[in-house]
Amino acid sequence: MALAHGFAAGREQCFQQIDRLIKSHSLSGSESLCKLLRYLAEHSLDHPGVALKEYQIATEVLGRSGGFDPQSDSAVRVQAGRLRVKLAEYYSHEGTDDSVVVELPKGSYALTFHVRTPGGQLPAGLTLEKESRGGAGKGSSRGWAVAVGALSVLLAASLITSAMLWSGRSRSQAGAKEPAPPVYQIFWSRFVTAPQPPWVIFSNANFVGRPQTNMRYFNPSTDSREAILDHYTGVGEVLAIHALDRVFGMLNRELRVKRGALFSLDDVRNNDLIFIGSPAENLTLLEIPGTQEFVFQKVNSGPREGDVEVINVHPAAGESRAFMASPSSQSVNEDYAIIGLKPGLDPSHAMLILAGTTTVGTQAAAEYVCREDSLTELLRRLGVSKASDMKPFEALLRVKVTHGVPVISDLVAVRKRGN
Repeated sequence: MALAHGFAAGREQCFQQIDRLIKSHSLSGSESLCKLLRYLAEHSLDHPGVALKEYQIATEVLGRSGGFDPQSDSAVRVQAGRLRVKLAEYYSHEGTDDSVVVELPKGSYALTFHVRTPGGQLPAGLTLEKESRGGAGKGSSRGWAVAVGALSVLLAASLITSAMLWSGRSRSQAGAKEPAPPVYQIFWSRFVTAPQPPWVIFSNANFVGRPQTNMRYFNPSTDSREAILDHYTGVGEVLAIHALDRVFGMLNRELRVKRGALFSLDDVRNNDLIFIGSPAENLTLLEIPGTQEFVFQKVNSGPREGDVEVINVHPAAGESRAFMASPSSQSVNEDYAIIGLKPGLDPSHAMLILAGTTTVGTQAAAEYVCREDSLTELLRRLGVSKASDMKPFEALLRVKVTHGVPVISDLVAVRKRGN
């Protein structure tokens, strides 16, 4: 049942909690997820015990036509998975003191409403998600909170990444019985047919200082290398790995994850690679041939000095030569990201680069190649209809951002390259 007998909160209190969720930073940037949440809440509270069908959700919430086939279209499952992540994110941060906890159990489209225990403990279904974002132990949680306040986009990556992968793998395996949509099998063919799983190399910039006081990028001209902290990454990189793991789970394929500081050129020669993060953060990209049509470059003078821009090396008619995110002195409401598929140093291997000028753009690039609708658009622009047609390419995305969340990603330009 959606609302258990003896539940201390009434129907009105449950809807008040739904309103609070919809207005939160975690969810307010996604109109589709807010609409889905309200729909599921109304059905769960008004019709307890009555199971929802994917067809209902697809046609009444997602705007799919009457010919919707849940066997070939995973849109409902994808949106439900995103909603579970956002609920866990909310209760890990903004909603830590909320008395009512809303959960969407795995394998179900019925919301459950729990009263938080006196000790503030979350329901079992949300515990792992909370730990995955806060690290282990009280000290890590405090350090993470201070780091976010000081750095805006950073969090400890090592523990978070492993927990996110464990959690995401559980969700993916639950739905692994159904074949992945054809666009996934086409786009990811190079990475799922190789003998070894690909390595995901996420950005791992060097910092000095401490999150409890002040942290900044390492400056080789003034800082000692002994003071480097190399175990941080961006929020977008963590969520990017989570999105990739979900897709690879559907494809029944594993991922191997490594932070940039531990990356070596032997990895390039002997493996398929997925790079997460721009060269400004993923310094290992500077050691190998990168994208050629859209390249990251730091601004060396003027009011935007120090910011990163994307240079359009061969602009087509009507295209700009340079693209820049919102100024670093302001909240990010627009970013640009690059998706690049290219052969490895050994042509038998492939490299995929997913990178934004900020961590939010990086998240958007990864989510773009992990969503069925956007992948369909990309393959259409590339003229690809089967796996053997997948050739190296570079694409540029414009990303609209709300409250630190990428909400709309538009394909600005695509360049097809030779093998």
